[in-house]
Amino acid sequence: MVKIDPAIISDAVARALKEDVGTEDVTTLAVVPPNEAVEAAIVAKEECVVAGLPVADAVFAHLDPRVKFEALVRDGSVVSRGERMALLHGYASPILTGERVALNFLQHLSGIATLTRKVVDLVKDTGATILDTRKTMPGLRYLEKYAVAMGGGTNHRMGLFDRVLIKDNHLRIQLRYGADAIARAVALVREKRPGMPIEVEADSIEAVEAAVDAKADCILLDNMTADEIKEAVGLINGRASIEASGGITLENVREIALAGAQFISIGCLTHSAKAADISLDILT
Repeated sequence: MVKIDPAIISDAVARALKEDVGTEDVTTLAVVPPNEAVEAAIVAKEECVVAGLPVADAVFAHLDPRVKFEALVRDGSVVSRGERMALLHGYASPILTGERVALNFLQHLSGIATLTRKVVDLVKDTGATILDTRKTMPGLRYLEKYAVAMGGGTNHRMGLFDRVLIKDNHLRIQLRYGADAIARAVALVREKRPGMPIEVEADSIEAVEAAVDAKADCILLDNMTADEIKEAVGLINGRASIEASGGITLENVREIALAGAQFISIGCLTHSAKAADISLDILT
């Protein structure tokens, strides 16, 4: 995903403004003359990867379509501390009312993009692909996954609807019907969703063997050490693609990649990224 559907942006912005503004911005209405024109700048207070400028633009456009939002950089670019990311021209009231919501989106999404870029850079010469997960803030998944893409990561499944992933709790249910849970689960998916690639989560070498025997298309190695991944890679021997997940950090992601994982999915890209430090300053 390299673009956000404008309808998704509009919905997220409308919900955020309703939450923050409520019936009215009482401070701005009291202090700022309604026809006061200003120029403002959105400024990076630290080096970061930019993500979310179209969302920030939509915040001000929602409040007053006459506000001119001039992006000075593009999403996905790296900005340095003190660099201007955008200029705004228009009445002060909508700019001040939208300031916090616009910055919240920009800071959060740029933080995700920045963390993703760090991880991608750590494995860039290994051939491994960094994936995101479904560990996203409810209601913000598409925006957060867009930010991952701006940081150089790759979007995994967007939801439960677009990819088969047989996980541990699915298999626990199938164990009620016999010991060969993985084979039975894969067969059921092939029967009910013919043609869809099937990924199976495996937390042991025995489970990897069962997934290979069931001819799974991809095997997710869950919380395995680098040595266990190497063993699993040798066992799979090209018969399925390999994803590693669970316990992946900046400190061990390169080791995991070098162990042979083709794909590495990391939940912290979206659920634990530190917000980038970005401000909005009135210039005139």
